[in-house]
Amino acid sequence: MTTHNAKQNYEKDFNLNDELIHLNHAAVAPWPLVTQQAVQEFATENTRIGSVNYLQWMQHEENLRQQLKLLINADSTSEIALLKSTSEALSVVAYGIDWQPGDSVVSAAEEFPSNRLLWQSLQRFGVDVRLVDYLPEDDAEQCIIDACDESTRLVSISAVQYGSGRRTNLLKIGDFCEQQNILFCIDAIQQLGALSFDVNKVKADFVAADGHKWMLGAEGLALFYCRKKHLQTLKLNQYGWHMVENMHDFNSNEWTPADSARRFECGSPNMLGIMALEASLKLIHSIGMKTIEDQVLANTRYLLQQFSAMPELEILSPQATAQQSGIVVVRHRKKSNEELFEYLKQHHVLCAPRGGGIRFSAHYYTPATKLEQLVSLLDT
Repeated sequence: MTTHNAKQNYEKDFNLNDELIHLNHAAVAPWPLVTQQAVQEFATENTRIGSVNYLQWMQHEENLRQQLKLLINADSTSEIALLKSTSEALSVVAYGIDWQPGDSVVSAAEEFPSNRLLWQSLQRFGVDVRLVDYLPEDDAEQCIIDACDESTRLVSISAVQYGSGRRTNLLKIGDFCEQQNILFCIDAIQQLGALSFDVNKVKADFVAADGHKWMLGAEGLALFYCRKKHLQTLKLNQYGWHMVENMHDFNSNEWTPADSARRFECGSPNMLGIMALEASLKLIHSIGMKTIEDQVLANTRYLLQQFSAMPELEILSPQATAQQSGIVVVRHRKKSNEELFEYLKQHHVLCAPRGGGIRFSAHYYTPATKLEQLVSLLDT
């Protein structure tokens, strides 16, 4: 077999059941051992001495902001907020803009509901929501651009589409939005932690991504990036002690929202989630995003190569190099998706029915033997 992932023994950092073929990082990822250890240590500390070390916990919060800043190449941690989910982060944008009747938002019809429903909810304010539909062979980015006009206030798109695995040419859309003075919002949940991302290079105004997929964290904690020039212009719709400038002055009746993106964090931080994501990102940064991206794409190329040789399989994911991500979706020509999914589940393959087929999403550490086992199961 072609050596498709000649690499270090990265799987040693995980403790997955050896029977399991985990190919579902586009859904909910397993935790690395360091993350398990961090959570256990935090739980033990909390059980024994409660919040005695709360000031140290807050340092973990700041460490995580620094790690996220590095991950997306933001200018400052002041542009990073820690919210509950991608949906909440996108909602901060959707309900922070001063929309006027006749304004339009452009997005894609294939988006996950988190990046679709909230824009549709703006229709009651007279906002024209344009969900662009396009064929696999179309230039999706150009279709998005062509749907924009002088009424367009914002374009919102996923960096990688959850259903097809198609990687968006963010540079093309970002350049266009900058030229036309259109806000650019990115749902990056299927890219961060798997593929390199540069918020300045793609000229994004807002970025949202929960940490429980490719970033290998826990559910319930998400990155929200807001470019500095927009911090003061997004309307606030949630208020609480944590979002004010002097958040430890509990007795004052005079207050102002924080100058940083913390202004979008209304309540107490998710310390358990912070401990988990901090540990996972430490591991990711120690390996390096270049190494991780190379391995994720090598795994994808291997699966595409193997699936292409199976006449009974139809590949639904883009095969053009520039559009590849960590997601590969196939459909069986003789078995229904339900039959194939059940068959794979019975053989301990963790995957998902998505995008009209079955979705596989291997991470950088996925052992070659697990990919080979999947190929053998499908080649029967």
